[in-house]
Amino acid sequence: MDEKARILQLREELHQHNYRYYVENAPVISDQEFDFLMHELQDLEAKYPEMFDANSPTQRVGSDLNNEFETVVHTRPMLSLGNTYNREEVADFWKRVSEGLMGAPFQVCCELKFDGLSISLHYEEGRLVRAVTRGDGVQGDDVTANVRTIRSIPLQLPKGGDWPRQFEIRGEVLMPWSSFDRLNAEREKAGEPLFANPRNAASGTLKSKNSSTVAQRGLDAYLYYLLGDGIPGDGHYQNLEAAARWGFQVSKNMRLVDSLEGVFEYIDYWDKERKNLPVATDGVVLKVNSLAQQKSLGMTAKSPRWAIAYKFQAEQAETTLRQVVFQVGRTGAVTPVANMDPVQLAGTQVRRATLHNADVMASLDLHVGDRVLVEKGGEIIPKIVGKAEVDNSQFKIQNSKLEFVDRCPVCGSKLVRYEGEAAHYCPNDTGCPPLILGRIEHFISRKAMNINSLGPETVDDYYRRGLIHDAADLYELREEQLADPQASDNKGVRKILASIEESKRVPFERVLFAIGIRFVGEIAAKTLARYYGSMDKVAEASMESLMQINGIGEVIAGSVIQYFANPVNRAFVERLRSAGLQMEIGEQQKQAQSDKLAGQSVVISGVFQHHSRDEYKALIEQHGGKNVGSISNKTSFILAGENMGPAKLEKAQKLGIRIMNEDEFLSLIKE
Repeated sequence: MDEKARILQLREELHQHNYRYYVENAPVISDQEFDFLMHELQDLEAKYPEMFDANSPTQRVGSDLNNEFETVVHTRPMLSLGNTYNREEVADFWKRVSEGLMGAPFQVCCELKFDGLSISLHYEEGRLVRAVTRGDGVQGDDVTANVRTIRSIPLQLPKGGDWPRQFEIRGEVLMPWSSFDRLNAEREKAGEPLFANPRNAASGTLKSKNSSTVAQRGLDAYLYYLLGDGIPGDGHYQNLEAAARWGFQVSKNMRLVDSLEGVFEYIDYWDKERKNLPVATDGVVLKVNSLAQQKSLGMTAKSPRWAIAYKFQAEQAETTLRQVVFQVGRTGAVTPVANMDPVQLAGTQVRRATLHNADVMASLDLHVGDRVLVEKGGEIIPKIVGKAEVDNSQFKIQNSKLEFVDRCPVCGSKLVRYEGEAAHYCPNDTGCPPLILGRIEHFISRKAMNINSLGPETVDDYYRRGLIHDAADLYELREEQLADPQASDNKGVRKILASIEESKRVPFERVLFAIGIRFVGEIAAKTLARYYGSMDKVAEASMESLMQINGIGEVIAGSVIQYFANPVNRAFVERLRSAGLQMEIGEQQKQAQSDKLAGQSVVISGVFQHHSRDEYKALIEQHGGKNVGSISNKTSFILAGENMGPAKLEKAQKLGIRIMNEDEFLSLIKE
């Protein structure tokens, strides 16, 4: 692969990892692996400036925006920090600061890097008035109601304090290890999926729609940066000391140093001592102490030049491999998991570790009895990263090499590996229990049938009780089947049944997405629905016909043909039809369609008044246009709301691309 193609590949991968980390709170790689990919992309983009893209992951801060909260524009941008894993880059940072300050003396404030969710707290007259997540750095979610439940965050500062009339203080909302362990124990007992780490638990909790849930989970917060016109002085360290006097929880483990040796002493101490802290930390943050010097050093597009984060290497431990078992996920992916002698790692006792996939397993050349190195870099199930430096040859003689299975360990079906995929999959999506449950969960999800009163735990319960065997069975459920005889009121059951009934009004394109044709995502389902107009026509479409549709390639077309060739799938669709689901595009939708935007590629940017971003995307597609994420010379126009990103604006002006506001756009499509 040439280097320019690698740039495009890295961008796509990093966007997906950003989404998993900030939106889904379900990362699939460690922070270190993510950072290495980011550094590789930064180096390649510097080598090929003509490949500049304002939407590259290197040009933005990962987003944790959630549409269920009001979006608030930050008074001052919340930028992310540049980070490193090696001392040489820390030394380079010190040298850059010294050169940037023209040799003037400076101090650096060393702080622990807490692993949680960044928060901005706004106070007026000593009262908390707003709490906003970092979001995309320009705007975030207003989570004030939930933050008020965190006991370490003061709602009212003590009277007579020397705090400014208005100020902002930033920090990290996190979940202590004690709260995390208690929460996961409760979830395990209830049969609910476990949180991967305290950071994900804190993020998921803070975004809860129910403040009482937040209050019960025991979140905490440490504050680390004070902003405003009337803050006490020029010293960052001294300002935080003042904030601590006002009642804010500020880490007592900060230290002011005036030499690089002092920085390294701090790093070495906390690399070991952090294991004894009550909260998760993943590194050290270094900040130039003087605010005037910070201002002089300035910012890059993404990060301040006066600060850097040094991240600790993931902790490793040595143990003995005893067995490898194979687990089937709800997508059908088969994952090898190692069972080992228990070992203490990152504050917990570890007995199991993931081996990821067949390629990783083969590269490790594992045998029962091998001494292995285990690493825990942010996942609940750690991973084996290699063999310990001992003589493992005796185990090779006594035990044959551990091999990946070729059949599903649950149903026995022959496993398949799709082109471009690292994982092996069970293809038996109509007969293998984990896949059946996965299909039902996909069916009820928000972007599919949006049966929001049902969750994975309830689906599991209904399946175990024999009430449902596929998603079509949901429409045959009755209150007397679900009612709890011990309950005085079955309001929850009626809510579930009402939500199932309401789903019958979901438009055809989402029904097509919901039935779970492999490789047919949300966009492909819309494309197929609008091209053919009905489920019957999609089911009868030929390979040749499907391949003529813009955006439908050979893989998707083949998957559609294969899906409807299976009698079980056809019977499933017919049962949904009998239940009353929408099997063709409605008359109103047909009338609303036009070709006013045919052939036009549109970029959406900013915050809108009349419609949400998703609604505007739907309108663009409805009138024949195509939504694209990045600006290029092929972009027809930009639909811009308030606070359009400055990088996008600059790129648009440079390429001479028209910028259209909401009213102009709605007039164009005559809404």
